[in-house]
Amino acid sequence: MKRTKSDMLMSDTTQEPRNRIARHIPLLVILTIAVAGFFTLGDLLSFETLRDNREALLAWRDANYWALAGVFVSLYIVIVAFSLPGAAVASMTGGFLFGLLAGTLFNVFAATVGASAIFLAARWGLGETLTARLEASDGTLKKLKDGLRDNEIPVLFLLRLVPVVPFFVANLLPALVGVRFRNFLFTTALGIIPGGIVYTWIGVGLGGVFDRGETPDLSLLWEPFVIGPIIGLCLLAALPILIKALRGKKDA
Repeated sequence: MKRTKSDMLMSDTTQEPRNRIARHIPLLVILTIAVAGFFTLGDLLSFETLRDNREALLAWRDANYWALAGVFVSLYIVIVAFSLPGAAVASMTGGFLFGLLAGTLFNVFAATVGASAIFLAARWGLGETLTARLEASDGTLKKLKDGLRDNEIPVLFLLRLVPVVPFFVANLLPALVGVRFRNFLFTTALGIIPGGIVYTWIGVGLGGVFDRGETPDLSLLWEPFVIGPIIGLCLLAALPILIKALRGKKDA
């Protein structure tokens, strides 16, 4: 029996709402797991857990280096993708287990993949709707949209470099305002390197801290010799925005 034109039209109209709902499922899953993880996994990945299992982890690393590296990277991706607690401890664990160079590479790769997962999940769902509304907007929203498009890469670098911007915000916000994925991927991979080096470097010294029976001092992150270069990079990232703004005033 042949389908009539009206039947096909009704089928398309019923499938469209289903597709819209389906697009939101990945982001809803991420948010649900993130909330559940916040209340149930807060103490699971901590310095105490790392200290209590250090001998077993080091023995596993010495016997099966790449197997442990694969497990570590996979767990780190899950932590970032679902915004689970313990990302900072995971970064330091990378330094503790694999040293500064390899630890930084593993940390940056895993964080970039996890961030990309959040970005794509948000883009396919809520981000697509918001982007369409921004494209059709006028007035102030149009100015903000055009300003972001003109300064997309510098703004994304600033989101990664400014220490007070939470990592999950820097992952979600670009997806919701229509940032190009290739620019997001590029600025994420490069922008998290400075912070990644700092956290990994602290992790390299965790063994000595545990031997002394101390707790890692994270106030080091705000020391001038650490925060100073990061602020310098923030200013460098903001320079193209400032130059364009000054040129715009002169042209006006």
